[in-house]
Amino acid sequence: MVKGRKSVKSINRRVSYEKKTCLIPLLGISTFLFALFVIMGVSRGQVQEHLELSTVTGYFQQDDPSTESNDYDFKKNSFGLVNRLYDSDVDFDPDRKKTQWQRFEAEINRLNNQSQANTHYKLLYLGRHGEGYHNLAESFYGTKAWDCYWSLQKGNETTTWVDAELTPLGISQAQAAQKFWANMIESEIIPVPQVYYVSPLLRCQQTAWNTFFGLNLPPERPFKPVVKELLRECIGVHTCDMRSSKNQIQKRYPDWIIEDGFTENDELWSPTLRESDEAMDQRTKLILDEILADDEHTFISISSHSGQIASALRVLGHREFQLGTGQAIPVLIKVDRVSGSLPRVKKAKWFTPETCPSPPK
Repeated sequence: MVKGRKSVKSINRRVSYEKKTCLIPLLGISTFLFALFVIMGVSRGQVQEHLELSTVTGYFQQDDPSTESNDYDFKKNSFGLVNRLYDSDVDFDPDRKKTQWQRFEAEINRLNNQSQANTHYKLLYLGRHGEGYHNLAESFYGTKAWDCYWSLQKGNETTTWVDAELTPLGISQAQAAQKFWANMIESEIIPVPQVYYVSPLLRCQQTAWNTFFGLNLPPERPFKPVVKELLRECIGVHTCDMRSSKNQIQKRYPDWIIEDGFTENDELWSPTLRESDEAMDQRTKLILDEILADDEHTFISISSHSGQIASALRVLGHREFQLGTGQAIPVLIKVDRVSGSLPRVKKAKWFTPETCPSPPK
């Protein structure tokens, strides 16, 4: 049995957005960033413990520098799990009759059972959404034209991409992931997620729904996602990254959980300012800390975006590994609770990207 962890109230970062965030375009960048940290409930002077997150390597092909991310398909590689021996095999599977995933789950349990009280090991299933209409538009117009002009528009003469939805290909990618999961559950007895977290953007919600809904899941591990504001893609300027209202999300998925403090309308998106990678990494660290400090589960699913997953890999100390649409990557992480206040960090700046008044020739 994996030992439990006491919830630490001092590092509970519940998101509590206030109406003043709608003034983002009028605030100075430094003022906004300070407000963002305050709004998220981070009071550094009161924090007595903080989390240190790291990737545990040697278990997946994706954390091996020799594995190329180009055209890598997790569905063809058993999620990338390396065929190897584990220290837990001696007791759990001395005759090697269990599947690789059963043995890996036993190895994670061993790591947790033998760790110190302030250390826990967790497996994150990080999934990127399937192809959205914004991806299709970028492919059609080219990245340069997309970034400077088309990404600022609500759509073109044939479609819209504000809070972009999945294309038919994107839906089929998610359905292919569902078939993969169904096979892995039946044949490999893979440990399914105990909890599901989802970006507030529709393309991720559609992907999660088409991937996990209808699977033969254990009653104690139902598919009931939690929508988290800060799991979204890079914020600002691109209309595809402006989320729908809370009411619209609730109408689509009435049985899902929307986190406390989730505002009715998108009060983080700015038409003129865009997050830098550094700013996004700070946001990603906040949301990962919030999830991992409060969630006692070991197997966690997060449905989000290429940019957000790339940021998570940086925060977790994982090597860079680019994901195509509809792809996923598992990451075994070590979570250490460390005494003392959070290290002070300088608030990262957002920036004003170059734009074009008309489509470039």
